[in-house]
Amino acid sequence: MSHSNHSSLVQRSTASSPAAGEKEKIAYSDADLEHSHVRGLETSAETSLQRGLKARHITMIAIGGAIGTGLIIGTGKALAQAGPGSIFISYTIVGFIVFLVMAALGEMAAWLPMSAGFTGYASRFCDPSLGFALGWTYWFKYIIVTPNQLTAAALVIQFWLPRDRVNPGVWIAIFLVAIICINYFGIRFFGEFEFWLSSFKVVVIIGVILLALIIACGGADGDPKGFRYWDNPGAFRPYIATGSWGQFLGFWSTMVTATFAYLGTELVGVTVGEAQNPRKTIPRAIRLTFYRIVFFYVISIFLIGMCVPYDSPDLAFANSSSGNANASPFVVAIKLAKIPVLDHILNGCILVFVFSAANSDLYIASRTLYGLSSDGAAPSIFRKTNANGVPLYSLFTSAAVALLAFLNVSDDSKTVFTYFVNLTTIFGLLTWISILITHIWFVRARRAQGLTKDMMPYVAPLGIWGSYGALFMCCLIALTKNFDVFVGDWNKKYPTFITGYLGIPIYLVLIVGHKLWTKSKGVRPHECDFYTGKDIIDREEEEFLAAKAAKKAANPVEKKNMSWFYRRFVSWLF
Repeated sequence: MSHSNHSSLVQRSTASSPAAGEKEKIAYSDADLEHSHVRGLETSAETSLQRGLKARHITMIAIGGAIGTGLIIGTGKALAQAGPGSIFISYTIVGFIVFLVMAALGEMAAWLPMSAGFTGYASRFCDPSLGFALGWTYWFKYIIVTPNQLTAAALVIQFWLPRDRVNPGVWIAIFLVAIICINYFGIRFFGEFEFWLSSFKVVVIIGVILLALIIACGGADGDPKGFRYWDNPGAFRPYIATGSWGQFLGFWSTMVTATFAYLGTELVGVTVGEAQNPRKTIPRAIRLTFYRIVFFYVISIFLIGMCVPYDSPDLAFANSSSGNANASPFVVAIKLAKIPVLDHILNGCILVFVFSAANSDLYIASRTLYGLSSDGAAPSIFRKTNANGVPLYSLFTSAAVALLAFLNVSDDSKTVFTYFVNLTTIFGLLTWISILITHIWFVRARRAQGLTKDMMPYVAPLGIWGSYGALFMCCLIALTKNFDVFVGDWNKKYPTFITGYLGIPIYLVLIVGHKLWTKSKGVRPHECDFYTGKDIIDREEEEFLAAKAAKKAANPVEKKNMSWFYRRFVSWLF
């Protein structure tokens, strides 16, 4: 599309929207008509991304972000700390909160799929200062999480090759080069690669669920366990205190574990700028995410609680292990059932999980920095892309910070890096809070301007009240996530308190600092701009659907039966 076409589209987007004259008086800064740049929506060849992610890529990337080591490894600590009943309830509740966050994001993304992702939505629909703080903290989280995943990959390999035989720095270097290459070759290559990795994850989780079911029914060792461990030692383990209060504290500690296991599901919001036909694919990915969360998380958590008692000595050993297969409650179940070799196979699967996570984390980091630049919150060089639509400056800057992973090679610097990781985990929760606040502002503005539900491509099922409920729960979890530091020896626990809560004041300082520096104001409902740049998306959607119809007309019979079977019976899972 030529420069002049883009200019006319952007100009027409303002003219075709209701109350165009009023919008011109407001002098809204999101549209730079002279240079055909809409804030948060890139259209020129030098800065635009390529829409190379198909529907199947988006849906698999969404579930790939949710399934990770948090499920395979992290559940062991939660089970030992609180018992099977607690983790089943907490993972179910938080799974529903995740769906509400995703639905809120989906409603905004389907209306206007912006290059800047949810950073752009916060700036445009709520407050530019919120978008600034959200974008920078989200980027900071992922440039720390990426090297953390690389370190985890090195730990997984130590299951077979001890640290004294091969320095973990070797594996960190190999994996870092690999993920940079995958991200460098463009979104189509990345999407296809991540699709197959995520498909592998799904197969592994299905295998693990079947394995746990067979063990629980006695198919492995002839001893059907059923709900034996829910009765003895029990479904709820007291934590810190005794009695029912202690059991509640145990349950609440797993709410925090569950929240951090699900973090990353929102990454589908980063992909909107590179999705084909995003108004259809993004809502579909979000609906499927809910079913998959129920299937993968809730069922596997339920079954592992039947296979492993919370007071198992093997489980206690697992929680003292590093991040390889020894730390997984599923490996504990395999050992208790006396099944040989499977622990090695599961360790290999965990390695793939961690590699996939590192790959998608670097993608998120690079696109978040690109989105910040597109939104005017970072230097403009970071929104420049190459011929494949890859923001190279953003990619290599994010990859350079991933060199922090080499801190973990030395035991002395490892402690510093651990503090960094603890600091950034709160940013993931603050991201959910920001998305929910933005959605509440979005719905208020939509109602104020007379945009009805039937005009929206997708509407969050529980609407604004679902976002209010999820916002309350997220705020409660954020404020109580390290409640155990207030019990016991303060001198030993104060570093955990500082790193656990420091993210909240940093976030607030970024919002207030940006507001004071730029004199920005929150977006009022009747002034919210729903239309600038929408014509560009409408035109892209028309072109995509026309091309799809032409292709279908040329090959009316091709793969019709198989594609119908896939959509009807398999696509919710894969």
